[in-house]
Amino acid sequence: MPHAYSRAAKAHDENEEGIRLQKILAQAGFGSRRKCEEMITEGRVEVDGELVTELGTRVDPKRQQIRVDGSRVRLNPNHVTLALNKPRKVLSAMDDPKGRYTLADIVGDKYDRIFHMGRLDYDSEGLILMTNDGELSQHVMHPKYEVAKTYVATVQGRLSGTVCRRLVKTGVQLDDGWIKLDQCSILDQSRDATIVKVVLHSGKNRIVRRIFGSIGFPVKRLVRTQIGPIKLGELKSGSYRVLSQAEVRSLSKEVGL
Repeated sequence: MPHAYSRAAKAHDENEEGIRLQKILAQAGFGSRRKCEEMITEGRVEVDGELVTELGTRVDPKRQQIRVDGSRVRLNPNHVTLALNKPRKVLSAMDDPKGRYTLADIVGDKYDRIFHMGRLDYDSEGLILMTNDGELSQHVMHPKYEVAKTYVATVQGRLSGTVCRRLVKTGVQLDDGWIKLDQCSILDQSRDATIVKVVLHSGKNRIVRRIFGSIGFPVKRLVRTQIGPIKLGELKSGSYRVLSQAEVRSLSKEVGL
């Protein structure tokens, strides 16, 4: 249980340095100043691991770590995180010696040192997250914190519900090990194709294509629609948007920050 705010921190507050805590929380998207004050008095806010309940407390967001309900408040104004809808025939890279279209051609040079967190293969589409926050990137990409990823796949052939359930319950053996889906549901079918929604945590290369290919249902089209709490939504192919502070917080919490 976090203990009361330390004397050293109180002394820091008394010299009028830093920014009032409720102002920082409001700027970080936690609601109105009044709502943020209520969060503080309710004992939901920590600074450097210590509980803060006194209104008017001043902190230095550049030097001190703030958490709300245990989740880190990320405040660096230079950090930006993007959701990008990658079209087919775009390389999941920032440059290409062969001159192919890359993510950098979509984002441009507006953001300094931005990089993609994970990849989609050349022929796949959908959600890619990008950031210049090194700590967030390391956590999102670290195997320890593999987040759930949702795909909509169009496969060749009529996939049965029985096969879908088997992929979740039993899985399949691939060259690099056994793999199971977290979820599998049929969305639509025609005479010779099935649209299926799948969820899995694995970040292995071409994993969805390899799973369905191994059981005789080659993937004709693959779209990633969600990574952790971040959804592709109505974002148009070849465009991107800046994640809200609330979305960054939810993603950070998902990967242990």
